[in-house]
Amino acid sequence: MLLENDSMLYCRLFSYFRRLKMYGASLCAYQANMALTDEINKRRTFGIISHPDAGKTTLTEKLLLFGGAIQTAGAVKSNKIKKTATSDFMEIEKQRGISVATSVMSFEYKGKLINILDTPGHKDFAEDTYRTLTAVDSVIMVVDSVKGVEAQTRKLMEICSMRKTPVIVFINKLDREGRDPFDLLDEIEKELKIRVRPLSWPINRGTLFKGVYDLHKKYLNLFKPSTTKVADEVLQIKDINDKELDKQVGEKDAAQLREDAETVEIVYDNFSVEEYLKGNLAPVFFGSAVNNFGVQELLETFLEISPTPRGRETDTRFVGSTENKMTGFIFKIHANLDPKHRDRIAFMRIISGKFERHTYYHHVRLKKNFRFSTPVTFMAQSKNIVDEAYPGDVVGLYDTGNFKIGDVLTEGEDFQIRGIPSFSPEIFKELVNTDPMKSKQLEKGITQLTDEGVAQLFTQQPGNRRFVGAVGELQFEVIQYRLLHEYAASCRFEPISMTRACWLRSDNQQKLEEFTRFKHSNIVRDKDGHLVYLAPSDWFLKMERENNPDIQFHFNSEFKTESLVV
Repeated sequence: MLLENDSMLYCRLFSYFRRLKMYGASLCAYQANMALTDEINKRRTFGIISHPDAGKTTLTEKLLLFGGAIQTAGAVKSNKIKKTATSDFMEIEKQRGISVATSVMSFEYKGKLINILDTPGHKDFAEDTYRTLTAVDSVIMVVDSVKGVEAQTRKLMEICSMRKTPVIVFINKLDREGRDPFDLLDEIEKELKIRVRPLSWPINRGTLFKGVYDLHKKYLNLFKPSTTKVADEVLQIKDINDKELDKQVGEKDAAQLREDAETVEIVYDNFSVEEYLKGNLAPVFFGSAVNNFGVQELLETFLEISPTPRGRETDTRFVGSTENKMTGFIFKIHANLDPKHRDRIAFMRIISGKFERHTYYHHVRLKKNFRFSTPVTFMAQSKNIVDEAYPGDVVGLYDTGNFKIGDVLTEGEDFQIRGIPSFSPEIFKELVNTDPMKSKQLEKGITQLTDEGVAQLFTQQPGNRRFVGAVGELQFEVIQYRLLHEYAASCRFEPISMTRACWLRSDNQQKLEEFTRFKHSNIVRDKDGHLVYLAPSDWFLKMERENNPDIQFHFNSEFKTESLVV
């Protein structure tokens, strides 16, 4: 009897401890999920985009100033201030005063971790910007108040609209004699095909520009202008009808501000965060990034309304940001981020879960597991080793040639990220070595630089001739400059009469071999050994496709993602 009772007691205790263990495991999982959710809610990852010279990089610096990430801003085109823009770290960027590569910067502000991706504005480097847009959750688009909407602004907005990316517009350079604010708003709605709602408003413009009124929070901060540091606040006015406003800005400007603010409330719909997050409505801010006016209003409202890190669509399913397992994808590769160390870094956006240092992750394309001992986060060219990262973060992984743009890391699942654009070159030039003693350096340099995705490398046999294809002329200048200064390899580019690159595939091997034999002067291979036909003109390409129905002509090497060609 005692034995039977002891057995029953043992079973009850076993069941109790089992439930206790299950409860403990559930509690740990719940706490882990809550911790992940908290980290996600802290983060904001966005890109800054614009037409060249609209003030994008200057705005980036001022956001870093307000965040305390830097103490003094550089002036990109100033002869008096010798410092250059914090986010322009490549030597050619410093000389030309333009951005030719995406820069990644992180800083904390009021309990939020902000990841900024400052993108190239020049059209010849648009593909770097387009790919970067796959790694952000929202964008700030900078518009020049003097020039208004420009060509590159339209193209960038088309990409944002296609992806339903939330957009905030910052109308910059109000310190110059620009256009009427209402006219600019009308042009943005018409040209960019998106509804707008101003959330701040300028007090005069040009030499009489005195600041901006926050329409969203109904207050006015008056500052002393400063080009290199955060300006000291002179006065805060919380009521637009306060007579102190008349004393500070003058009766005429105060009256105009009140009239404009009333007109805005009548003409434009109330601001809807939901419509903004859907990509249907763009809040608009006015200011002057060069002297800090309007930057704080932009930053604080951005933190309030912008989206937390979002998941991504894959070829098999949607991966949510709150999923526990880590996933991330490579959207950018950069060789020689630090020329002294000849490092090659792959930039990975974390989609879900927690990325941890010294942990093995599954490389989907290579079917191999890799672990990373020195992953880094960025402050322009400064890098810090990071032990863990969360959705929204951008992590730099030191790479020995294992990564390509679009590669995915997971904890075992196989899929590919949708929406990473692929590009077909439009300009082709032959790479000519002008210093045979540095052939190895040239080979290494051109291989690493074309791995970054800004250009494509083709080889023709016999003769081992090298052709480089790109979408803009400036890319060749940058490649030539970087080969010389980063690899000590001297070269020149000679134009060739080719206009399109087509990757060849056929189930009829005999037909393919015949075509490549007859068209040998136009046949090359890409870096992965795939056959490519370089067409002299669109007419020739049309004829070859009609005459060779057994051969498939693809406009990029990723046949399955051809619809993503930009």
